[in-house]
Amino acid sequence: MNKNMSSTSHYPAAPVLQGVEVHTLSVIVDNEPGVLARVIGLFSGRGYNIDSLTVSETEHQKHLSRITIVTRGTPMVIEQIKNQLDRLVPIHRVVDMTVAGPHIERELAMVKVRGKGDHRQEALRLADAFRARVIDATTESFVFEITGASDKIESFVALMLPLGLVEVSRTGVVAIARGPEGM
Repeated sequence: MNKNMSSTSHYPAAPVLQGVEVHTLSVIVDNEPGVLARVIGLFSGRGYNIDSLTVSETEHQKHLSRITIVTRGTPMVIEQIKNQLDRLVPIHRVVDMTVAGPHIERELAMVKVRGKGDHRQEALRLADAFRARVIDATTESFVFEITGASDKIESFVALMLPLGLVEVSRTGVVAIARGPEGM
């Protein structure tokens, strides 16, 4: 299977504990002040960790936003998280993309690399191989834009490290189910 079409999360792994799984949750909420704080409060209040968090309005007419959360825990903890999210009033729907069926996960990163000479050429060659675009260039640096599964971005960043990696800015994971049905 093409890594970019993977239906499992490839978010960078923390130390693996027995029975701990990484899950991607998509949550449809009312787009109103305080909703994100309530969702985050649920996680922090119960000691759950958020590996990645993205949020954006997705249905302007209905004033709905989609929050995508990558988290980890035992199957029992993941079930608790889903149930507790479902009980929050401004939440319309919670879907565990990891178990709901085939889905696509993507992330965007901007990667700044400083370099001259051979390092500069190698950075450009690797960017081409990873389908990263140059979105800014000076005589001493590049900013690359790369989109894909989190493991692809991790690999690109790791390869840029010895070539003069300066900084990385990532969006966090977004996910959508494959097929004709919506969330």
